[in-house]
Amino acid sequence: MPEILITNDDGIHAPGLRALVKGLAGLGTVSVVAPSQERSAAAQSLTVRHPIFCEQIAEREWAIEGTPADAMMVALHRLFPKAPDLVVSGINKGPNLGENVFYSGTVGAATEAVINHVPAIAISLAHRGSGFVYDHAARLARELAELILKKGLPDGVLLNVNVPLDWKGGVRFTRQSGKLTRTVLQEGADPRGRVYYWLTEEPISDLPDPESDYAAVFAGHASITPIELERTHESSLNHLSHWANLLEQKQKS
Repeated sequence: MPEILITNDDGIHAPGLRALVKGLAGLGTVSVVAPSQERSAAAQSLTVRHPIFCEQIAEREWAIEGTPADAMMVALHRLFPKAPDLVVSGINKGPNLGENVFYSGTVGAATEAVINHVPAIAISLAHRGSGFVYDHAARLARELAELILKKGLPDGVLLNVNVPLDWKGGVRFTRQSGKLTRTVLQEGADPRGRVYYWLTEEPISDLPDPESDYAAVFAGHASITPIELERTHESSLNHLSHWANLLEQKQKS
């Protein structure tokens, strides 16, 4: 039986994670290692200035006092002597599209798995507001997990999946979109006069690339974006290599 590890950034008791546990039941031996509380937008941050507490709360379930990446660290390096065959992170309450993959704890956990050579999926329900229903996203996660366990994934690649609330079954493999929102900092002051900011965002008018994750979700399709960990920009590596001589000459002058 394959070993499947589930995590998230919404906390171990989140409805999206529970839907995922139910959806993957019977596909393999399913374990859960996830933050004890919500750690959204934690990206791939690690806890280094205080201990990471770990508590087993049920059979094959552990709650971590830390970030999603902490949860993966503890799972892969302490809890499981043999690496799992697949990590599934989610189901996130809300989308992880475009530039949000850089901030997402859901994607951060999957990234940590892939760094450790474990195939991984990050899956999100692309919906805002109320009325979250995770069943169809869990169904797609299971079908995708079956394919990955059978066919594998390229080394160093994770899949970022976004499923619309009103999904009708369409699936598109997509590019990561550029930024389509504007960062907004709403200013206020507390009773002591200290200034604070609420970080939000608002849409801008640019239309998404028709091959992008945003375009697929806006059209009602599930978006699957292969994300590569290797971030070296080959064209710049070649184009800028002559700068090394210029910089060396500066040191000699």
